[in-house]
Amino acid sequence: MFSNISRTFLPYSLISGCLLVFLLFSLSSSTLSAQVSKRDSLLKLVNQSKALLHKNSKDTLYIHDLTMLAAEYRFHNLDSLLSLSKEGLTISKKADYKNGIIRSYINMGGYYSDTGKIDEAISYFNKAYELACQEKNLNLKVSTLNDLAKEYMYKGDYALSLKKYLEAIEIAEELDYKKLLSIVNENIAHLYLGQKDFDHAMVFFKKAKEINEEIGNPIFMAETMSNLASTYAEMNELEYAMFNINSSIAIFEKERILDWLAYCYEVKGKIYLKKGKNTWALYWYKQSELLHQEIEDDRGEIDLLNGMTQAFLNLKKDSVAEVYALNAFELSKKIGLRTGIKDCTYQLFKIYKNKKEYETSLWYHEIYQVTSESLAKAGNEKALNMLKTKMEYDQQKQQLIIENEKALAKRNIYIYVFIIILIIFAIIVFIIHRNEQTQKKLNLELRSNKSDLEEKQAYLNELNQTKNKLFSIIGHDLRGPIGAFQGLLKLFKEGEMTKDEFLNFVPKLKVDIDSISFTLNNLLSWGQTQMNGSTTRPTTTNLEDIIEENMALLSEIAESKSIKLIKRVEGNCQIWSDPNQVDIIIRNLLSNALKFTPNNGQIIIGAIQKLKTCEIYVKDNGMGMSEETMGKIFRKDSTHTTYGTNDEKGTGLGLSLCKEMVEKNKGKIWVHSALGKGSSFYFTMPRVIEPTKKSA
Repeated sequence: MFSNISRTFLPYSLISGCLLVFLLFSLSSSTLSAQVSKRDSLLKLVNQSKALLHKNSKDTLYIHDLTMLAAEYRFHNLDSLLSLSKEGLTISKKADYKNGIIRSYINMGGYYSDTGKIDEAISYFNKAYELACQEKNLNLKVSTLNDLAKEYMYKGDYALSLKKYLEAIEIAEELDYKKLLSIVNENIAHLYLGQKDFDHAMVFFKKAKEINEEIGNPIFMAETMSNLASTYAEMNELEYAMFNINSSIAIFEKERILDWLAYCYEVKGKIYLKKGKNTWALYWYKQSELLHQEIEDDRGEIDLLNGMTQAFLNLKKDSVAEVYALNAFELSKKIGLRTGIKDCTYQLFKIYKNKKEYETSLWYHEIYQVTSESLAKAGNEKALNMLKTKMEYDQQKQQLIIENEKALAKRNIYIYVFIIILIIFAIIVFIIHRNEQTQKKLNLELRSNKSDLEEKQAYLNELNQTKNKLFSIIGHDLRGPIGAFQGLLKLFKEGEMTKDEFLNFVPKLKVDIDSISFTLNNLLSWGQTQMNGSTTRPTTTNLEDIIEENMALLSEIAESKSIKLIKRVEGNCQIWSDPNQVDIIIRNLLSNALKFTPNNGQIIIGAIQKLKTCEIYVKDNGMGMSEETMGKIFRKDSTHTTYGTNDEKGTGLGLSLCKEMVEKNKGKIWVHSALGKGSSFYFTMPRVIEPTKKSA
């Protein structure tokens, strides 16, 4: 069975262990129901888009769905395929939608191909090919080349068919389009099968199989294996044939693909026929026959009818065999399939000879003889043409290679001349450069001294800024809370405040002291980083333990604001980092989130394991930040600070400190935020990757 670029995947279900009649009935009902369900879903999309079409005459989505629906009806309802293709073509032309026009031409070509009108099919495929070339759409170009090649084979022009396939392979290799490469190699194998050249056919089938193994798609593999099974059956390698067809059937039944399943059942019947097991052959032929009631595949049905004729003849049921042979004869004449005419007329010759209707028998034998001689002659011509085409194609490729080599040699001469000129120029530049070295040496020394002075000045300025910032924080952010604490103690000591009144201030004092402690820790850590006194000592660190400790540490603040803390850490999240610095980073981010999240809010802290890093995040639904604020918060020289939802005061150090420590641990930190919608801080740390054991 030939492979197509696009394929209709139709659901199918096999109910094992039942009687044959019940099995066949179940097969028909389940596949048809699921198949109609898929078409209905496409039809629904088309109708939804069509309702809006009068508002927009260039609705490409509607056209796309329409062409997809048309393709869905191939092998199932050719009248619907034709009518939908014509409608798609008309609308695509009005919308000037080139892809829609191309696909509509392809669908119409498929219709005429399946009805045996090969010339009309070639005409539409050529239109699609020419338009794809104009639009430089290589995918559709290579698709139509494959379709054209198949039609030329049906017509008997094997030379032109092979030429189109070879062109398709070149484009597919350029695009690295493995699916198409597999299909074309498989279709070329069918050309050789037409000549009974099984050795060459197997070479191309095996190429297709190797490509499908790279792709890893079980359906593509099953298509190739079913064709391999048919070829092995023709070669009388029946065990190989049975293995391949059983593997294919299992996949098509699982994936529920009706047209290929009908083909597989017919091949399995052929294998049993060659084994001499006619009853089993008919069993599988009957299943294929039942599926053919739901699809329109005349070429496949002719092979099936001829196979059933042979099986009934072997069982001495000539009257039944006659019915199938006559059906095959009529169908072969309808689509002009000479191989089908040859096979069924030979069967009819034997049937009428057994019935002693010698005149009718002789008439069918004459048809058989004429058709056989015509095919034999055409077969020889086809073989010669294929060989000639292949040689011409190889010669053209060789000529192109020679021309490319000449062009390359000519280009190399230019390159050598350019290199010589470049060397001469380099020597001149070197001489000039050497003469300038002495003059530049003094300038460089002066610049170096100036640069050293500027660096020292910048360093002193930075130290001065650090000192000023330290005094500013100590003066404003620490002196205030400590002074307030001293004032309360003085009032209590001098008796101006009762014990109960003093105790009422204890929760507030605890919050202030915690804030002072947190600020001092940040201040010391920041001071160390500024004075180059902080050393990062990475080790294996359990991230979840650090997160839980900080959640417990800050839980009281969260409870005071009725904020819900949520942890979402993937299990066994081990990172390679300095645990003390990671602790400071998480505490700052979590503290900031609590500061800017209103009462009854929610904060999520979690970690996701990536390939080489662990991504930690702290998300809140608080005040959020503007774009301007986000641009300042990580800057080293930033003193930006904002009051929290309950007027909490910060130092402006936390986030710049986080950034420095994240980068010292070879990580990255960033933020996503919007005013009124909350903020999400992210940072990464290297993961601890467990070494894999080498196999012996």
